Amino acid sequence: MTFKEKEKMTGAGEYGAHKDYCASDCVKVYFNGIKRFGLIAFDEEKRLARKIAKGDLEARRKMIESNLRLVVNIAKRYLNRGLALQDLIEEGNIGLIKSVERFKAAKDCKFSTYATYWIKQSVERAIANQSGVVRLPIHVSADMFKITRATRELTLTLKRPPNMAEITKKTGLSGRYVKKLSVIGKKCFSLESGFPEESDTPLLERLVDERVASPMDIIDSHRRVDRVRGWLNMLGEGEQRILKMRFGLGAEEPQTLEAIGREFGVTRERVRQIEVNALDKLKGIMSETEFNSMDAV
Repeated sequence: MTFKEKEKMTGAGEYGAHKDYCASDCVKVYFNGIKRFGLIAFDEEKRLARKIAKGDLEARRKMIESNLRLVVNIAKRYLNRGLALQDLIEEGNIGLIKSVERFKAAKDCKFSTYATYWIKQSVERAIANQSGVVRLPIHVSADMFKITRATRELTLTLKRPPNMAEITKKTGLSGRYVKKLSVIGKKCFSLESGFPEESDTPLLERLVDERVASPMDIIDSHRRVDRVRGWLNMLGEGEQRILKMRFGLGAEEPQTLEAIGREFGVTRERVRQIEVNALDKLKGIMSETEFNSMDAV
């Protein structure tokens, strides 16, 4: 149920006028209303997902309702970024609905893990779209939010500004990628402006060097590495480990099917089967997240 529907039931007016989100009668009613929806077990998620795939609207409703509190918990993390909590929850609910419609029963991860990606994406896109600053790719904006939040939390915990190693550990992002993003958001100068001593020479002409990759290309390169990690986390633990060993991901060196089979105590052919199945799953995950990330842009 949306906030506008709650307004009609309660007679609440401009719920966004209150500074404290708990002061809004509409928000209170919504919070109280979703308390009655209990969480569902992993097996029940799979059963509902199979029904949803067949067009069962009741199963779809139950899956959505059982995860409304997840949306609220995520939305609260984005307070004080330009949108009221009510709006954040509304946007998060849109992401939740998307995840329910796309979730497959064959996925090894819990639905909440899968849904969190879509909820965050929907909320972060809404925040980015209402901002008056230069638009950045949504995944870059999302990582900037993550770094800002981690920096704020670490500063409170450590009672001092965190260093780069502490931020990278907290966010799970690579150090080089965090350094690149730290430049974004600082004071900007027009590329059309000239140097004081050379007013007729635009800054752009002094900065462009086609022999090196552009900053955004470098950022995207590091982002792809972090994305692969996220996609792998949606696979089963055994599948993750086999792919990492097979392709030398992370600190692993590429290993043969025989070597991996000895490690797991299975045949070479069994390792190959698991690898093929895992790659098929990974391809589906990548296709969903990459193609559908263009939604509503």
